[in-house]
Amino acid sequence: MNANPLTDADLDRLEQLLEDDVFQEDSMRLDEIQAILCAIVSGPEPVLPSVWLPDVLGKGMENASHPVVAECMELLMRLNNDIAAALLADETVAPVLYPLDENGEEYDYAAWADSYVYGAGLAGDWFELAGKHAEDLSELLEPMFMLNGMLKEDVEKSGERWFAPAEEARLVADIEENLPVIIQTLYNFWRNKRSGGTVRHEEPKSGRNDPCPCGSGRKFKQCCGSPEKLN
Repeated sequence: MNANPLTDADLDRLEQLLEDDVFQEDSMRLDEIQAILCAIVSGPEPVLPSVWLPDVLGKGMENASHPVVAECMELLMRLNNDIAAALLADETVAPVLYPLDENGEEYDYAAWADSYVYGAGLAGDWFELAGKHAEDLSELLEPMFMLNGMLKEDVEKSGERWFAPAEEARLVADIEENLPVIIQTLYNFWRNKRSGGTVRHEEPKSGRNDPCPCGSGRKFKQCCGSPEKLN
């Protein structure tokens, strides 16, 4: 159990500190920081604070002894511990999200997913470290690539047909709703790898570009292997 968990007041204070002039508008937002820490905590190799703090606080790290920076660092370490404790206990982490409009009808899931992918890279090449389970990891990460637009970009660059707008919107909405589960699943993937476990499949695995075994005529990755099935 985390001995000193952050309160809502602590999180509000952290948001306030990140906007202080000492950071010269170079610090990350709280949503981006949370996403990076979720990836770091989940990953295959430890990432020291000396690696991720400069990315998170930017120019503020030039004044690490400044009271605001020091307080911010202390809160960030506690946030890191909170996330680690929650994922270890199989408690889903609720993503911090900022609205994209004044009405709060849409939220910036893309920034969260993009930051998670960035955080994953701080521990090295996840796919290389996944070894024989790299394809399984790729599937688990596809929802993140769906949210940040990378999956669509790659598909369109390859000349393949992308989802119709209504279908894309449905898939994205499903991923957004299930993002806490996706985060936990990625953590569990690496936890299982560290403990020497294996990734289990109840049925023979289909390749991403193989015809879907359901008989739809579509590629597996665009049917039963599509992003909404990967969490």
